[in-house]
This record gives sequence, C-alpha cells and structure tokens, in this order.
Amino acid sequence: MNKIIIFGTGDIAQLANYYFTIDSEYEVVGFCVDEDYIFSNEFENKPLVSFEKVKEFYPPEEYQMFIALSYAQMNKLREEKYIQAKNKGYYLVNYISSKCSFLTQFEIGDNCFILEDNTIQPFVKLGSNITLWSGNHIGHHSNVKDNVFISSHVVISGHCTIEENSFLGVNSTIGHNVTIAADSLIGAGSIITKNTLKEGVYLPPKSIMIDRKSSTINL
Repeated sequence: MNKIIIFGTGDIAQLANYYFTIDSEYEVVGFCVDEDYIFSNEFENKPLVSFEKVKEFYPPEEYQMFIALSYAQMNKLREEKYIQAKNKGYYLVNYISSKCSFLTQFEIGDNCFILEDNTIQPFVKLGSNITLWSGNHIGHHSNVKDNVFISSHVVISGHCTIEENSFLGVNSTIGHNVTIAADSLIGAGSIITKNTLKEGVYLPPKSIMIDRKSSTINL
C-alpha cells in the first residue's frame, strides 16, 4: 500500500513527486487530473489518466492518493478534490519532510504537505488537507484546521487558532492567542495581533520608492 497517485499536473504536483520520491516511503506511479485538462498521456515520465476513470487504472484497494493543488479559490478547489477522492474510496497520504522539526505528539489529519525547515512545536494540532511551505514556525498549543495554506517563513505564536480555508502569506506574523477566522486572507508581511473576521483580507502598508538613487546612499 505504498504506491500513490498524485492529483495535479502543475508546479505543486511536480514538487510533490520530487519530495515523495527522494524523502518518503511512497512510490509515485502516476498522475491524474480532470479529463478536460488532459493534454498528454504522461506527466513527469509517468502515466497521466483522468480523475473520472482513475479507479479503473489504480483501484483504491491497491493505491493511495495525494491531492497536489494550491490555494486557488481560498483552498476551495483543493478541498473539493480532497472530498471527491475520499468519496472514490482513496486513502490520502501525508508528506512530512524529514528535514522539519515535527515535535507535536498529536496525530495529524490526511493530505498534508509539510516541507523542509518547518518547526511544529509540542501540543500543536494539525487538521487535514493543510500545506505548510518551507520555513514556518507553528507555536505551541496552536490549532491549524482543515484546508489551510501557510506560505514560507510565517510565524504563528502560541495558543493560536487558524480556522478553515485560510491563507497566510509569506513572512506574515500571528501574535499570541490570536484566532484567524475562516476564509481569512493574510497578505505577505502582515502582522496580526487581534482576531480576524471571517473572509477578511489583511494587507500591510506597501513599500514606497523614495526620490533618491541607490548610488547616492552610503551603506
């Protein structure tokens, strides 16, 4: 039961294939996508079949699956395919990098993609269908719920809750004991110290270009 099918043919699917191949117990044997998006019979030198007919080629009694999709539509597309795959009877696997600090004692959900250099502290709870890109800090006693995408170098302090289908941009910071409401979009570089509102969009001030040339400034 170590053979898996990856849903997707984009960058994340390509990366998932790479990570599973070099750093997991799983063997990627093929890919699948919705039939309307098949333009070749191969991806990454492996068979590509339609999701609609995937059970004919790779029955769930013999193969497992990983949904390798992005945060598109506030993670709703990944959530949709996650549900459809489970309804087809597939067990969805996790990728947890051997190069992350995974210190929580709690069992996590399924279809999680946890890349290198993440620090996941004790007493952290992680739901299902979560992506943790590289280099994040998930503080003690925090709870990251289903269908969340956390970009690189995000700091989540202790006792935080990240509700379903939220997106946290690169270098964002979540203060101690803060709840990020469902469907929140936290922009890159944001600093959040109070609870957010459902479907809220939070952006930091943008950098501006001053009226000087870099050659006139002594560093």
